[in-house]
Amino acid sequence: MESLRELFKIGKGPSSSHTMGPVRAAEAFRSKYPEAARFRAVLYGSLALTGKGHLTDAALVEAFLPKPCEVVFDAERECAHPNTLDLEAYDGAGVPLGRETYLSVGGGTIRVAGEEAAERKEVYPFRNFSEIMAYCREKDVPLDRVVFDFEDEGIGDFLLHVWHSMRETILRGLTTDGVLPGTLGVERKAKMLFEARVEDEEPEQREKRHICAFAFATSEENAGGGTIVTAPTCGASGVLPAVLYYLSHKHGFSDRRVVAALAVAGLVGVTVKRNASVSGAEAGCQAEVGTATAMAAAAVCRLFGAGIDETEYAAEIALEHQLGLTCDPVGGYVQIPCIERNAVASLRAMSAASLSKVLSGTRKISFDTVVETMYETGRDLSARYRETSKGGLAAVYKGCG
Repeated sequence: MESLRELFKIGKGPSSSHTMGPVRAAEAFRSKYPEAARFRAVLYGSLALTGKGHLTDAALVEAFLPKPCEVVFDAERECAHPNTLDLEAYDGAGVPLGRETYLSVGGGTIRVAGEEAAERKEVYPFRNFSEIMAYCREKDVPLDRVVFDFEDEGIGDFLLHVWHSMRETILRGLTTDGVLPGTLGVERKAKMLFEARVEDEEPEQREKRHICAFAFATSEENAGGGTIVTAPTCGASGVLPAVLYYLSHKHGFSDRRVVAALAVAGLVGVTVKRNASVSGAEAGCQAEVGTATAMAAAAVCRLFGAGIDETEYAAEIALEHQLGLTCDPVGGYVQIPCIERNAVASLRAMSAASLSKVLSGTRKISFDTVVETMYETGRDLSARYRETSKGGLAAVYKGCG
């Protein structure tokens, strides 16, 4: 399993697969050909179909500055991976210097086509969550201890930086209003949700509204191209921060405790990355928001000191009941239904943790089983429902011009 540093990435939205991944590819390719006079990028699959709405072309042009880069959208050619891009370098006379094919595999992670195994750096000696649990039982340690046993000594500071960045994003989102970029005319709602005065509102209803406001805050920052943390992706970046921010304020949890919760959430995320996918283009939104919900549910359990079985069950509930969730961004923007979906998922994470507290001794399905099922389901989904904007809500909704 990969490091949590490959799961939690701080960068600009709106899409880890469509902006952060291609930018990483551009940076790697540019370093190979510093003498190039210009570059060319050809996008395929989901990158071609929704790249405009995800600002892929703008991100690539900026990444290659001060050298020019031509971006071509090829929606006709079929590739083995749905997020494939070719990068080409040329000298001043137009002579080709080199070409490389990259895959943007989700969460901002890239791989050179044909070199997947060489690109993966394993940090944890586990294949699945069951093996992580077995290690914890053998050593008699909590789940977060696994992270500190196998990561480098700076992982604690890294996770603290991640947490601080998540908080800053929420605070920016809560104080910003206006309309998000693009043709949809989507109004920012986080500030409105948080500051609303609702007559006869029960305390529980107010708490849920605030959790949703925090999720909206991050997701709107992401949609506006602001700085966020992939958790596990840009499109699902609002779920985990919303839950952590709400609970840390309500209960006064220390940064150290939140870092421990982030560590547990990270183990859930890297388990999914190893055994399935966190890419909406590869497995639908169940891979993005579904995984984010499982990560958040596990984090809630750690905040309240839940045991290993309870934590695993919470993650399983959270993911199992989002199986089949499609990725159908209207107009190719990470706005509809993505922003609201993050808010609803944050509440689901809280509910999953609550259910697991009572029912963990009765469960039949393991988290690993649901991860396997999610991947099979994602591969069976029609490509129309995997971040192509060719099906689902994106095809039915007619209000984006």
